[in-house]
Amino acid sequence: MSANAETFGRVEHANQADFARHVLQSEVPVLVDFYADWCGPCQMLAPVLDALAQETTQAKIVKVNVDQNPQLAVQYGVSSIPSLIVFQSGQVTSQHVGLASKGQLKDMLGL
Repeated sequence: MSANAETFGRVEHANQADFARHVLQSEVPVLVDFYADWCGPCQMLAPVLDALAQETTQAKIVKVNVDQNPQLAVQYGVSSIPSLIVFQSGQVTSQHVGLASKGQLKDMLGL
């Protein structure tokens, strides 16, 4: 089983040290949720992300805590959370700030 196959069905967490492996080097599109534990809208979005991760094997869902990884937030221009960024082949292909429905997230991922 490949490393990517093992991650389907659950939301992954990435940090500065493993962001490239989880996101930039992924063979499938990756939706990255830049969030913080204290953020109410981020907490409201979490079950939507969990449900999407359970439903798809064509993309990955990765969360990045901005309090623990401020350098990643700065690198990708995150100034408000939740900030959702889709990466494909290491490149940003779509961005959204604030709450989003599962349908909006699927559209962002091209599913």
